[in-house]
Amino acid sequence: QVQLVESGGGLVQAGGSLRVSCAASGRSFSSYAMGWFRQAPGKEREFVAGISTSGRVIDYTDSVKGRFAISRDNAKNTVYLQMSSLKPEDTANYYCAAASYTGSRSANMYHTWGQGTQVTVSS
Repeated sequence: QVQLVESGGGLVQAGGSLRVSCAASGRSFSSYAMGWFRQAPGKEREFVAGISTSGRVIDYTDSVKGRFAISRDNAKNTVYLQMSSLKPEDTANYYCAAASYTGSRSANMYHTWGQGTQVTVSS
């Protein structure tokens, strides 16, 4: 049982950087693999990055490799997504999500979702 709240979204110029955060409340945060997803208008929600319970295993979708970095601080019950070299196509509502067992690129494997935070990249 966990609740997730994203923050840190906003407007940024192309080529710039932004860090979004996901704060978790409730017990057993460290027992969940975490993921970041994004959804742009008219498009399906897509996997962006995932991180294992300990942070030892990290996965990124190809389009963000080398630009985005996911991390977690279990002591702070927080997951981060550091985004750099942002492109207009990164514009989307960004969601964090928790999975009970192992992480996945499939959204239906995550049982708890935050409300999302909007990231807009201007050209």
